Amino acid sequence: MLLTPLSPDGPHLSRFIAGYWRLLDWKMTPQQRLRFLQSHLDLGVSSCDHADIYGDYQCEAAFGEALALNPGIRHELQIVTKCGICLPGQKGYDLPHYNTSAGHILNQAERSLKHFGTDYIDLLLIHRPDPLMQADEVAEAFTQLRQEGKVRHFGVSNFTPSQYNLLESRLPFALATNQVEISPLQLSALHDGTLDHLQQRRVRPMAWSCLGGGRLFSPDDPQARGVRLEMVKVGEEIGAKGIDQVALAWLLALPSAPLPILGSGKIDRLIQAVAATQLTLTREQWFRIWVASTGHNVP
Repeated sequence: MLLTPLSPDGPHLSRFIAGYWRLLDWKMTPQQRLRFLQSHLDLGVSSCDHADIYGDYQCEAAFGEALALNPGIRHELQIVTKCGICLPGQKGYDLPHYNTSAGHILNQAERSLKHFGTDYIDLLLIHRPDPLMQADEVAEAFTQLRQEGKVRHFGVSNFTPSQYNLLESRLPFALATNQVEISPLQLSALHDGTLDHLQQRRVRPMAWSCLGGGRLFSPDDPQARGVRLEMVKVGEEIGAKGIDQVALAWLLALPSAPLPILGSGKIDRLIQAVAATQLTLTREQWFRIWVASTGHNVP
């Protein structure tokens, strides 16, 4: 699978991204993690999404353990990670909060580099909007990390267009992406200007929770039941192997061209997900799913 540019200035990522936030739940040995990593590399999924907080601050290091078994594949990967959230637990904080100070960003970037066992991160994101964010401080940290060669590209996650513009206005380079939640059950980014803003800038979003965080399969969720019923019908019409493929085909139809993050630790699920690129929904099929999600026809 060819790499695709996130923005006019890069970076280039794979069309689908392997999400590692549940890595510790997969109960793999380092050798099994490496085999899984190599398997999705062979599939063309070379980009890996992380965050410093995942797995109570342990997922990055677990990934790094696997990578250390075959350091030569580092150049085949694009490592994405995030910082800015502070959680109780291992770090000793009393209250979950945000910290986008320059010192925190620099410190967490160094920790991530150490955990991964690498000398550079391909893409670093601010994980959540911080109401106490000083844009000049974030820009200072980003610029320093770029000048030192420790981080090659920068972006944000879950930012509004105005928050994105504020941070970018302080930077001597463009932000590469906004990682946002998009699924047939979560349509906010389609209608609040987030995807319009990115399309205007020719920046591709990274899409998290593409299956609604598992809600899509919930028997007790009325919205999910309606969407699932419609997706089964559409899937039969287009020859999909499951509603997860339909959900991804629906997502891939968006003109902002999101890059879906796949959160499964099972390679057969990733194979099926990647095959969604072979499916095409008509506009009416796409809107049938939209209507099932919103509960009403278009205005």
